[in-house]
Amino acid sequence: MVCKPPCLTACRMRIEILTFEGCPNARTARQRVAAALAEHAQQAELIDIEVTSSEAAQLQRFLGSPSVRINGLDVEPGADAREAYGLMCRTYYSNDAVEGAPTVKMICAAIRRALDR
Repeated sequence: MVCKPPCLTACRMRIEILTFEGCPNARTARQRVAAALAEHAQQAELIDIEVTSSEAAQLQRFLGSPSVRINGLDVEPGADAREAYGLMCRTYYSNDAVEGAPTVKMICAAIRRALDR
């Protein structure tokens, strides 16, 4: 379930979906976030952030579109150590496949980490 900002007190997480205009995988990322939230029966404050310039990409620590963060941490393990910021498409590695959006499994794991904090 998604609650709109300002988030209700029941929300324990803030999920940011960072994209640039025209990102072909933004919709898939949003759908997968919704599926992961439903799987965990969780509410979250869902924030869409459109990154519009290279300067904004640097300030937002934007690793490419789409990026998904839960409580400020990227859903991809190890991504927070990377520094290749910019207006570019992002890829995610899942088993032997490369995808243009984080998988539901990856988002679910990030939700579990957020709930454990």
